[in-house]
Amino acid sequence: MTYAKTTAFTAEQQQLARVAKALAHPARVAIIQLLASKTTCISGDIAAELPLSRTTVTQHLQELKALDLIRGEIDGLTVCYCLNTTLLRQVQQQFTAFFQAATTEPACGPDAACAC
Repeated sequence: MTYAKTTAFTAEQQQLARVAKALAHPARVAIIQLLASKTTCISGDIAAELPLSRTTVTQHLQELKALDLIRGEIDGLTVCYCLNTTLLRQVQQQFTAFFQAATTEPACGPDAACAC
């Protein structure tokens, strides 16, 4: 019997991995940055700002929306997207704690002797 190995990890570890995976594409990073620079944005405007087709931008928007990093509201024939700043702040705190824990103790590096 097989099972999903992700169940062996905490919910926070799984969430950080999902967000990291979503942000691993430069188009999605660009979309987040674009939405952060505006209060709201219409889907067509996002496609006009990026060197991607409207269909490709829509796919990236769906990925971000599936994780609730962005929210979209239908307004007639357009969808207005905005950031979920509450979730982004939570993720920011989780990543900050992750990197602080990972960098608290000296580790092998260019300035340290490695005992491996």
